[in-house]
Amino acid sequence: MVDARFPGNYEGGPWQSAHATFYGGSDASGTMAALSTALFNSGLTCGACFELKCANDPRWCHPGSPSILITATNFCPPNYALPNDNGGWCNPPRPHFDLAMPMFLKLAQIPCRKRGGIRFTINGHRYFNLVLITNVAGAGDVVNAYVKGSRTNWMPMSRNWGSKLAIKCRFGCQSLSFRVRSSDRRSSASYNIVPSNWQFGQTFTGKNFRV
Repeated sequence: MVDARFPGNYEGGPWQSAHATFYGGSDASGTMAALSTALFNSGLTCGACFELKCANDPRWCHPGSPSILITATNFCPPNYALPNDNGGWCNPPRPHFDLAMPMFLKLAQIPCRKRGGIRFTINGHRYFNLVLITNVAGAGDVVNAYVKGSRTNWMPMSRNWGSKLAIKCRFGCQSLSFRVRSSDRRSSASYNIVPSNWQFGQTFTGKNFRV
């Protein structure tokens, strides 16, 4: 639901039905509140303030249907190759907001149901290792991750791009353990899932969150 609010004495219009998704990562870097064609109005709505709240559906909404205030700062382009309710979220005439993840998660928490464990794919070379972390249940994202060699303590991994995290240490001939934390504050540790004879390009499966 959405209510437009502007400075001055204007108190906003009536609540209207709308939809919302999120894009980008949990740090909101490079993301802005994007409006669909129906709301963007050829740029005339850019800079407008909107109040959004979840429609009190217990399957998705946080208790109490909290609301957020966002400023329209970007355009969400239509995708006519996909239907409005399955990928073409911003197609006209659908009123839709594409939000930064932290703002979306203030309204609702939609758990990702995954089969199997969290997958760790190791790439890179002997001096610089990248680990792609996928199939994450719960919130579906990775806020931070740690790695532990059989001869080391736990060490933080640094984000390289998206779900690819870098290991700034040489781990040749060591078995590896991973610990992952998501934005819903849950943590999962997978001990010694990577054998000491691992090779680049291999994928290993660890423990997932329970949903």
